[in-house]
Amino acid sequence: MGFSDFLNKFKNIQVYALVGESGTGKSFKAKLLAQKYGINAIIDDGLLIVDDKILGGKSAKSEKTYMGAVRVAVFDDKEHRDEIALKIRQNKFKKILLIGTSEKMAIKISTRLQLPPPTNIIKIEDIATREEIDKAIRSRQIEGKHVIPVPSIEIKRNYPQIFYDSMKVFFSKGGPLSRVFRKGGKEVFEKSVVRPEFSKKGRVSISEAALTQMTMHCVGEFDQNIRVRKITIKTNARGYKIIITVDVPFGKQLTGEVYKLQQYIIDNIEKFTGILIEEVSIIIDKITR
Repeated sequence: MGFSDFLNKFKNIQVYALVGESGTGKSFKAKLLAQKYGINAIIDDGLLIVDDKILGGKSAKSEKTYMGAVRVAVFDDKEHRDEIALKIRQNKFKKILLIGTSEKMAIKISTRLQLPPPTNIIKIEDIATREEIDKAIRSRQIEGKHVIPVPSIEIKRNYPQIFYDSMKVFFSKGGPLSRVFRKGGKEVFEKSVVRPEFSKKGRVSISEAALTQMTMHCVGEFDQNIRVRKITIKTNARGYKIIITVDVPFGKQLTGEVYKLQQYIIDNIEKFTGILIEEVSIIIDKITR
């Protein structure tokens, strides 16, 4: 069965996405949002969650490295994504909620699971207060705590090694989601708090000088005729961003070559350091002869 055939199978599914920076409380709010739209299927960090049960998949939070967790969350492994796509098709869901750090990530997940792109994208800032977001960020950064939107019994059964605690979430009538609930909607949800192995160990870090040198080396290995003018390194909670300004020789197929260079830098630095390169941006300053 081809890709277009899969899309036809899923054409009646309405896809929603909840997006926001890592650690801002998306999983914490997921069940409340799902109730608003009458959604019973959630894709969160590699898991397919249906009616408070883990129906399939693999939790990114069980990975030992942060980079491994990211790859699980975006269904990088073919067997993993094929398993979830099959379960979605078999269960004939009408609506499904994807959780991701950005709109780009949500679209990547929907494509890999052979779903239509999200038709309704909700930002965490639309359904959580600034105070709630800041509290979630502190909990993630200081204590390494993550949330999975299922009852504790599901995590104890499937991932006992990372289980930390359970919590009851009470619906607040004065909160940002107050106007979205239907009459008779559930007012209490149980969530599981976990501490992944990669969170316990901390993130691998590297100095900007060392990362700059490695980037220069990668560019030189890829093509000695590309001249690097400037390299800027930025970091955030998820990983590193590299911005490179270059001069390229006349006659290069720019689009294809730039993409290959981006991938070459990402693959080599991640392979030899274990850090996550979230993005490589290449700015062409001049075309030289």
